[in-house]
Amino acid sequence: MGSINRLAIGTVQFGIPYGVSNANGKVDIAEADRILKYAKLHGIDTLDTAIAYGESETVLGRLGVDNWNVVSKLPCIPEDVLNVQAWVEQEVFATLERLRIHNLYGLLLHYPNQLTDALVGDELYSALRSLKERGYVQKIGVSVYSRNEISSLMRGREFDLIQIPLNIIDRSFVDSGYAKNLKARGIEIHVRSIFLQGLLLMGGKRPQKFDCWRSLWQQWEEWLLSNAITPLEACLRYAMSVSEIDRVVVGVESLEQLKEIVNAVDGSLPTLPNWGMPIDEDLLNPARWSLL
Repeated sequence: MGSINRLAIGTVQFGIPYGVSNANGKVDIAEADRILKYAKLHGIDTLDTAIAYGESETVLGRLGVDNWNVVSKLPCIPEDVLNVQAWVEQEVFATLERLRIHNLYGLLLHYPNQLTDALVGDELYSALRSLKERGYVQKIGVSVYSRNEISSLMRGREFDLIQIPLNIIDRSFVDSGYAKNLKARGIEIHVRSIFLQGLLLMGGKRPQKFDCWRSLWQQWEEWLLSNAITPLEACLRYAMSVSEIDRVVVGVESLEQLKEIVNAVDGSLPTLPNWGMPIDEDLLNPARWSLL
């Protein structure tokens, strides 16, 4: 499979203004249509969405996604839910109705730690298995923040698809051998956050609260300069260099951005830098950025 075919379009920006570097807000439906048509023309066949992404599923349904592999994600089960199976089915059937399709390629848990909850975990997993067995979902799995979460979630359970963050400054998922381990078990791997929500592409325009990692940014910029490679090229080519990865999810705000991504995918990748320090989890996990 060529590099471009391994891209997947992240559609969170189709439903809500998202990302620390997002300057354009939510993508309008006409631009979303142009993005999907261009992506399909270049052999991209996978879309990543979620119930939590505002109007994203509705927009995709209006545009028509019959001939796409669509991955969506379930939100956290509310505390007042008494019948987990019924709630899961209601959410998934509503997703299929919004998307105007008959089944999902992948269904992931946005908050997979609920699987370890003694009250709802077994019921939740059973509901996912039931939807797969009945043909509403091809692959079930989890979306996690780090590889450390995966082992406990997989205890006694089988997943088909796992989504995890990966980027050129956070390579632990690959360097630890974890990606290779999952592939040996037949699990499909999708990665997100390859641009760290755009922080790796912003140069000197990062919000001030990220200045505490100034030495890392300086090392990053110097490595790019010395190797005559753009940040976009470096981020994409690193993710594409990992053979275990099946899909690289990229969020786009415009057709122009997607064109830049497609043009930057293929090419050489210099020897990767050794950052010489553990990378702070407060930087790697965007869920913590609001606390900075």
